[in-house]
Amino acid sequence: MFGFLEKLKSGLNKTSANIANNLAHAFTDRKLDDTALEELEETLLMADTGVTTTNQIIADLRKEKFGKSVTITEVKQFLSARIADALSEVAKPLELDPAKKPFVILMAGVNGSGKTTSIGKLAALFKAKGLQVSLVAGDTFRAAAIEQLQEWGRKVAVPVFAGKSGADAASLIYDAFLQSKKNGDDVLLIDTAGRLQNKADLMAELGKIIKVIKKIDSSAPHARLLVLDAGIGQNALSQVDAFKNILDLNGIILTKLDGTAKGGMIVSLARTFKIPVNYITAGEGIDDIFPFIAKDYADILVGLK
Repeated sequence: MFGFLEKLKSGLNKTSANIANNLAHAFTDRKLDDTALEELEETLLMADTGVTTTNQIIADLRKEKFGKSVTITEVKQFLSARIADALSEVAKPLELDPAKKPFVILMAGVNGSGKTTSIGKLAALFKAKGLQVSLVAGDTFRAAAIEQLQEWGRKVAVPVFAGKSGADAASLIYDAFLQSKKNGDDVLLIDTAGRLQNKADLMAELGKIIKVIKKIDSSAPHARLLVLDAGIGQNALSQVDAFKNILDLNGIILTKLDGTAKGGMIVSLARTFKIPVNYITAGEGIDDIFPFIAKDYADILVGLK
């Protein structure tokens, strides 16, 4: 857990440093007044916590502390408690049902979100738990995506079902699912294309994939996860909106937290969609994927840890 906290702290460094610096300016030898609240509001918006959440935090702080002397630590504790409360509803680990073999996880996300890398990291995580895992290179439109997943398969030492570039993704996934069942896999991780620029085609393809999966197991895919790049801030909300109805999303992986100054976007994401955030990633290492823990995230975000 210590390693996880250190990596998360490093990943959220830009966001937490900005918040800490601005709080130090706003709350040094000053009672909580309108100017301090305006500066805090601007700080939270810059961290991409979202307008609704920010307004609520400011209103609560005004009600409880206005006109009183407050320390930076008190403000940080107040912020952390409110943010953790907003996040606690969605901080849920991904639970694999051992009765479903294989447990099918369909991964979606736009190109560049870190989807294929997240699949590799999940494969390593599950394998470390003693599970038998296979991958499917379902993004058949990009040869580079197939090659990248095959490279992850070699790195993690798990098999990868792949076809030629341009092959029919649904047919490939159907055959892979049948073979995975035959092999006795515990988990089957499926990569998919992420061409949001042509949403109609994407919807049609994902719909076809789900349809063929259900021909084999009506309860599958058992997890439908969206991979989001934390660095895009509030634009992540439009991506969730684009995918949620196609896939009936039941989980999110938030990637690339290392280096972004918009780590607060997860707060508005949680309040808007209430979709569980299963994992976060911070770093390029194979083991740099962690369960999402609301209190730790909130504390680090505001600089308490």
